[in-house]
Amino acid sequence: MKIAIIGATGNVGSRLVDEALSRGHQVTAVARNASRLPPDENLACAAADASDPEQLARSLEGHDVVMSATPFRLVKPGNLLGAVRRSGVKRYLVVGGAGSLEVAPGLALVDSPGFPALYREESLAGKTFLAALRQADDLDWTMLSPSASFTAGKRTGVFRLGHDSLLTAADGKSWVSFEDFAIAMLNEAERPEHIRQRFTVGY
Repeated sequence: MKIAIIGATGNVGSRLVDEALSRGHQVTAVARNASRLPPDENLACAAADASDPEQLARSLEGHDVVMSATPFRLVKPGNLLGAVRRSGVKRYLVVGGAGSLEVAPGLALVDSPGFPALYREESLAGKTFLAALRQADDLDWTMLSPSASFTAGKRTGVFRLGHDSLLTAADGKSWVSFEDFAIAMLNEAERPEHIRQRFTVGY
């Protein structure tokens, strides 16, 4: 497939690039300075700003799948969704956040007592983005939310999938590595099972 990855130089975006290339896909890394990624014969770079829908749309045209891995607090949902629509690409996968996952019926993690103030702005912006996706019935979108702790780690290929509830391991920890998250995202791109849905991944 031809996959465009917005925010390709970030912690998650760079892992998505690596995972997609390892599976033989043609990847376009879309970022302000995508050229800093290691060269690969199946990797093209496109300089584009996620806040400029017209410029971004041009870099997405002709792809089978668009993935975005940009901080929600830095972009407006309408800008990204508008760029994907202009590009003509229907399949849109979004790196979500854990804050919008439920920890009890009707209670999102971001709204629970003791949620860290440091992550509140980003998590609330992620809730807003998810709400915008749920109104986008003209795109085959999917949002994949990580577990509460989302860090660099190992590519194990061993993880669990869920839907709208935060996943917690037997030891009480809720976490997933960037590397295993990328596996779950590319699996969804190759074999869609969550069209117009949000799902989550964790250990």
